[in-house]
Amino acid sequence: MPKRELKTERGFIYPSVLKLQWHITDCCNLRCAHCYQDTYGSKQLSYSQLLLIYRKYNGLLRQLNIESPYPVHGHITVTGGEPFIRKDFLDLLGVFHADRKIVSFSVLTNGTFIDAPMAATLRKLDASFVQVSVEGSGETNDSIRGHGVYQSTVSALKHLVRERVQSFISFTAHQNNYGQFMEVARLGLDLGVSRVWADRLIPRGSGSDMEDLLLSPARTRAFFEIMHKAHSESVSSFSRTGISMHRALQFLIAGGTPYHCGAGHTLITVQPDGGLCPCRRMPVRIGDLLEESLIDLYYGNDFFRALRDRSRVSEGCEECAFSGTCRGGLKCLSYAVTGDPFKADPGCWLAKGRQLEVSTEGTVCCRSSA
Repeated sequence: MPKRELKTERGFIYPSVLKLQWHITDCCNLRCAHCYQDTYGSKQLSYSQLLLIYRKYNGLLRQLNIESPYPVHGHITVTGGEPFIRKDFLDLLGVFHADRKIVSFSVLTNGTFIDAPMAATLRKLDASFVQVSVEGSGETNDSIRGHGVYQSTVSALKHLVRERVQSFISFTAHQNNYGQFMEVARLGLDLGVSRVWADRLIPRGSGSDMEDLLLSPARTRAFFEIMHKAHSESVSSFSRTGISMHRALQFLIAGGTPYHCGAGHTLITVQPDGGLCPCRRMPVRIGDLLEESLIDLYYGNDFFRALRDRSRVSEGCEECAFSGTCRGGLKCLSYAVTGDPFKADPGCWLAKGRQLEVSTEGTVCCRSSA
């Protein structure tokens, strides 16, 4: 279905879906090396405070639907930390389930709490999907996420697939693991998950120590070529598992409509303490939803307005034919590396000042030109 958009007198385009990524806790039973979180267990709202934030989100949805000529649906992605640590987590999902005509929900989890009964519960609650992470081979995954986590994750996926809950595998690429994406894709194909997708390391939080493992522009391109090969294998085998290539810059290899960052427009994020930001990986604090109006912040905040401004071209993208559609690539990576989300994606090989070379052996390398 084509995306429906209409410019309003407020100066922005209505989303057809307003996504809320909601970090309901920062408690977690794992300590993943590349996590963008840097504190664990210090911030957690009461259940009544969670319901207050949910009412404010519903209020924004109602306001959008009053103004919009077409329905604006809500989708909540619940995560943490690890959301299953909260004893009231399933109660909150039950609230979403009761409102399923206006909102849907999905869960991002490390998978260690999902056994057969939990998978059945998630099916009964109509979870749109459940996403877990796999970072490469079993050895590589456990070096990043912890001993034994790979087997726990595979077990969780088997339970979800058995219950016919849409299950996603996410992969975070860096220099030490990007060559193992094909192995993760084939795991997804073997298990029969719904989707395997990937994005690149964002050096924030615990992951700030891994900044030297960021993919160069050349390796970013090489990684996307590996992804495209996996995608082609999935298509040729008529698999039910989709290898998705709809993240920043991936269209440059896979084709299709360029992806652009929806932070502050189609996506908003709530932190464990009730703070509002455009994206968890771009944690610019916009306001406090325990004290402030979400409607006012969403419509009126200057940073949100800047992120939504389609006429704004990121620095380094001025001469690119895709500047108006790609809009700078992975803004959270630009923010993490440069402090400015309006600079060209550090992994883009087309950005101004970067020259791409391909050797006779087919090895891609990149250097910055003066």
